[in-house]
Amino acid sequence: MTSLQSGPAMRIGFAGTPGFAAAMLIAMLDAGRPVALALAQPDRPRLKTAEARTPVTAIPIDLLVVAAYGLILPPEILAWPVHGCINVHASLLPRWRGAAPIERALLAGDDETGISIMQMDAGLDTGPVIARYPVPIAGRDTAGALREKLARAGAKAIVETLARLEREGRLETTPQSIAEATHAPKIDRREAVIDWRTSAHAVDRAVRAFNPVPGARTTLDGELIKIWEAEAGPGRFGEAGAIVRADANGIVVACGEGALLVRELQRASGKRMPVAAFLTGHPLAGRARFGPANG
Repeated sequence: MTSLQSGPAMRIGFAGTPGFAAAMLIAMLDAGRPVALALAQPDRPRLKTAEARTPVTAIPIDLLVVAAYGLILPPEILAWPVHGCINVHASLLPRWRGAAPIERALLAGDDETGISIMQMDAGLDTGPVIARYPVPIAGRDTAGALREKLARAGAKAIVETLARLEREGRLETTPQSIAEATHAPKIDRREAVIDWRTSAHAVDRAVRAFNPVPGARTTLDGELIKIWEAEAGPGRFGEAGAIVRADANGIVVACGEGALLVRELQRASGKRMPVAAFLTGHPLAGRARFGPANG
């Protein structure tokens, strides 16, 4: 349980790095919550040693709000605010603890994710949960689109949480279930290489999970290609990676199960373009096929 004297004198610190975190900071400021200091990823060297942390921890704060900071906070930072640190995490904890909850939810085919407000402890997203805010995953959501949804939900969630803390003077917490925990490790670029031997639905999920970063990669007759938009379909079409049909409506590629209709792609030296424009400049040879990408 986080306890805090209510009133306008609440001193808040903030730690966050990407645009997702910026949405939380802007929402707090728009709600009239002054932020005493803000830490972002370039502050990493300042937190590694006790001497380096001194200028930061010398600033008195009641609470540190953390969102996608990208750095595990050392014990001295966790103990710095009078009432600890709370984290805005992009999943419904204990599902998808870790660095890439959005991508992992899409890869797994989850139909729901959300925002968890969590009291931070020394573990990786293991602290007790203050509140959960479910967010549905639409069938065509990419990681980029889902991140924007979650940023909006997180901005609302942190403002409501701070208002409740000020109103009630404390925040009730619920321990996470260890048995139900799943982990969301950072995405390795090698994971973004398309395996056409898997199902079309699995490839479709990968295309959406790796959009916009790092982009799902494959090769087309040996040339590196990124696929940005596609859709899975049923049926049996032959050897995985074989091109079943290619026209202005898309390129149909056989998978281990079903087929993928590719609608937007990109050559290594070019820009993203719809299939119709791609085929105009790069007509496919009769036996062209997609295959694994290296690097």
